[in-house]
Amino acid sequence: MTDKLTVSVLGTGIMGAAMARNIARAGHVVRAWNRTRAKAEPLASDGAQVVDSPAEAVRGADVVLTMLYDGPAVLQVMREAAPGLRPGTVWAQSTTVGIDSVGELAGFAREHGLAFYDAPVLGTREPAEAGQLTVLAAGPAEGRDTITPVFDAVGARTMWLGEDGAEAGATRLKLVANSWILAVTAAGGEVLALAGALGVDPANFFDLVGGGPLDMGYLRAKAELILHDKLTPASFALATAEKDARLIVRAGETNGVRLDVAAATAERMRRAAGQGHADEDMAAAYFASFDDSPTS
Repeated sequence: MTDKLTVSVLGTGIMGAAMARNIARAGHVVRAWNRTRAKAEPLASDGAQVVDSPAEAVRGADVVLTMLYDGPAVLQVMREAAPGLRPGTVWAQSTTVGIDSVGELAGFAREHGLAFYDAPVLGTREPAEAGQLTVLAAGPAEGRDTITPVFDAVGARTMWLGEDGAEAGATRLKLVANSWILAVTAAGGEVLALAGALGVDPANFFDLVGGGPLDMGYLRAKAELILHDKLTPASFALATAEKDARLIVRAGETNGVRLDVAAATAERMRRAAGQGHADEDMAAAYFASFDDSPTS
């Protein structure tokens, strides 16, 4: 087994809680903090220390892992943590943020002498709970002996994408991957909505594409959630998916690329969230196909 590390996990929502639990199960000391403490409390039964402030969580930590909502939230929490930070601490920034935010966060790390790793993860609730995420990581080689045991605890694979986290190599790939995931999710919802409107049994559609190049396990999984009313608990919340879609659109605009599908996906998710589905699985974008959202 690796040497025991002290790991501070800031943010214990769907993903952060699962990651904290697996880090603790790997034998490391975990200090968990969440703005709403009640969301972190269940981790105490897994051996985590639940604390009241970011500064308390990071004091004396070998690794700080952030899994929050967006870039501004991460920066705010790290500023709150600053009194407890010490130079040389490794920071794995796993929140999905915009490319511009990565540079800002890396700047904060430099100011405080932290070893910064741009480290978003690919996966939703189920792989997070199983410790089977894919970690996309960019950061200095000299700190990898410290951070690798943490990545191994939360993921089945770590994909290294450079030695300078400030360049956002990992975040760039995460946004590309999410653009595909969100497009499939939105299109799958439209397929089911159109099938219903035309009186087509969705099973016939899946029989038609089954086993061929148009078939996809992910599409089937999201359709299952819609067809059998399994949108809660969310594997990935609709409101968070909308945020990611807008980050993707912004990344395209900043780099001279028009992303019509991503923009439409963000709008569908906004409408569905406005109908009351914000906390459901992102497959609930399906409801944006209706002027009056059916009860989910």
